[in-house]
Amino acid sequence: MTQTSENVTWLTQEAYNKLKDELAYLTGPARTEIAAKIAAAREEGDLRENGGYHAAKEEQGKQELRVRQLTQLLENAKVGEAPAADGVVAPGMVVTIAFDGDEDDTLSFLLASREYASADIETYSPQSPLGSGVIGHKVGEDAEYELPNGKKASVRILEAKPYTG
Repeated sequence: MTQTSENVTWLTQEAYNKLKDELAYLTGPARTEIAAKIAAAREEGDLRENGGYHAAKEEQGKQELRVRQLTQLLENAKVGEAPAADGVVAPGMVVTIAFDGDEDDTLSFLLASREYASADIETYSPQSPLGSGVIGHKVGEDAEYELPNGKKASVRILEAKPYTG
């Protein structure tokens, strides 16, 4: 999951295909289904008091938002192999850090986009403060990132290995 700019997301071929299939469904059968729901609700009469119509229009809006998200993601995606296991933090890796150099206060997380989010491990976006702070650092190095309150925090990279989940 290497990243050349903030808008590029690395995807495995499997993840890319899954998202492409979702987009095809949303722009094909799902659009036809929601159009039919809206038409059926419209035939029920007064649109101002028609809950089914308003629910269908809201569902349509959510679907179209997801279509735009998927389109942008897929346009900016790089499809390929997982990052090299060279100890340099990159998207697609499980990273273990120690806060303020305290080897007892550690966190392991997957550095990836939300499409990779897993119940098995916490996921941080490469664009998040912590994610952008650790990218490019090597195991053993200290990295700094900005907290929401504007203060800086320091972490030590303990481990960086490709995600195999």
